[in-house]
Amino acid sequence: MKCGVKFCGGCNPRYQRGDAYRQIKDELDDIDFDYAQEDVPYDQLLVIGGCPACCASHEQYTAENEVIKMWDESHIESVKDELLKRNSNKGE
Repeated sequence: MKCGVKFCGGCNPRYQRGDAYRQIKDELDDIDFDYAQEDVPYDQLLVIGGCPACCASHEQYTAENEVIKMWDESHIESVKDELLKRNSNKGE
């Protein structure tokens, strides 16, 4: 599964977004993560916001599945679970 990752601008981060991304990426080595680029189709898009506003725009990216958003480090486990679930469903 190809997953594009979009970060917010970081105006009000309440946790280390890069550390959260590395943890997710390192533990899900079956998923191909890349920084999101326009005109590149993704199976999945992950938006990593730094605060509850999670205001990073993502409409310019193309993803097959509904966007997954996180804005707190407490979301790491649920994001990993959802990505694993969607990755396993991709083959169906």
